[in-house]
Amino acid sequence: MPQALEAVFDGTALQLEEPLNLAAGTRVTIIIESVLPNEVKPPKTFLETAQSLQLQGESDWSEKMALSN
Repeated sequence: MPQALEAVFDGTALQLEEPLNLAAGTRVTIIIESVLPNEVKPPKTFLETAQSLQLQGESDWSEKMALSN
């Protein structure tokens, strides 16, 4: 499944800006698209970051936490 990720080149390697959902040893094809400084996207919100983690759990977990207090 294709994944679009952002990274920064540190002079030696690409440093990903978010977690990569791949097993160790998985071979991939990388296509590099440079982003000009004026095209840099604003930082992701907490919700965008949380959604990118693809966490698994019950849909009503927050309601259950509210009831336990």
